[in-house]
Amino acid sequence: MLPTSLNSIHEIAASQWDDLLTDAQPFLRHAFLSALEDSGSLGGRTGWQPAHAALFDEQGQLLAGMPGYVKSHSYGEYVFDHGWADACHRAGIDYYPKLLGAIPFSPVTGQRLIGTAQAAGQLLDGLTSGLSQQGLSSLHINFTTEVENELLQGREDWLQRLGCQFHWRNRGYRDFQDFLDALSSRKRKQMRKEREQVAGQGIEFEWREGHQLSELEWDFVYLCYANTYRVRGQSPYLTRAFFSLLAERMPEMIRVVLAHQAGRPVAMAFSLIGGDSLYGRYWGCLAEFDRLHFETCFYQGMDYAIGNGLQRFDAGAQGEHKLIRGFEPVITQSWHYLCHPGLRAAVANFLEEEQQGVRGYAEQARRLLPYRMAG
Repeated sequence: MLPTSLNSIHEIAASQWDDLLTDAQPFLRHAFLSALEDSGSLGGRTGWQPAHAALFDEQGQLLAGMPGYVKSHSYGEYVFDHGWADACHRAGIDYYPKLLGAIPFSPVTGQRLIGTAQAAGQLLDGLTSGLSQQGLSSLHINFTTEVENELLQGREDWLQRLGCQFHWRNRGYRDFQDFLDALSSRKRKQMRKEREQVAGQGIEFEWREGHQLSELEWDFVYLCYANTYRVRGQSPYLTRAFFSLLAERMPEMIRVVLAHQAGRPVAMAFSLIGGDSLYGRYWGCLAEFDRLHFETCFYQGMDYAIGNGLQRFDAGAQGEHKLIRGFEPVITQSWHYLCHPGLRAAVANFLEEEQQGVRGYAEQARRLLPYRMAG
């Protein structure tokens, strides 16, 4: 059996796809992937062409799958291979198009290969053997789980890449003050002061689920989201329609915190929830307020996680400023199959050195955590 490349997630029944999901994370759900496509956030001139990989049996039952995209650039991936592409360009090697197994615009560790290990292995073998014939330089699978890491570890010609993010863990805190009590005195005072500064500006917060926002409120959410990109001279990845479609298809997994001043909305943070985790995704504000970003994106999420018994808060990629607020370093993994043997050898050498740097960085970061027992 050979894998089939599908131009839309709609070519697979939602029930077949979702039945193979093994974790409660929202990002790989058929509803999330279809909202990306149907909203126009992918396809067209975006440089993200859906090419979902599927392995079916003779009766048409889905055995294995991977969310796939043919890419003509490396934006929106959060595993940065621009240097590899530049090196290829200088050497006269085509790096694009490439095949990416990932959740677009979402640097979140989670299931990327669905189905049994045997079926997923067949899918991988079929994909790699067909890359050159399809004019693709490589296959990249980003932010994989331990199950997938075990499947890919030692697989011929696959290269492992490490990264580092910062996640907050709820260690059974009764409330936010209980969390503060676990910190060093100086950091405890700093966080308390930051929260007081926001409250002193008359800013109040309200949490909503997906079905509790009107279209006008979704307009505000999108305005804030898009503004975060535009102030940096960039275009937002997602369209306005994406948020309405997601609210329609999986409202129970959406959490939005709205910040108001004198009854007027001034900022928001958009998150998704799945299993025991809160995933902070997007934020934005329409006016500048002192320390509002930290309160909206970090402290509100911590408070919500504690109040709702969630064990983990992933507030997004990068940001050492999370570290001093109690977010702990977490190693992420991605995997890369490069068809050109010279490129593969060069990247393998680079990754070996980079891995040492990432592990050293994470260890150093752990020593800077603000907890009283962190040494």
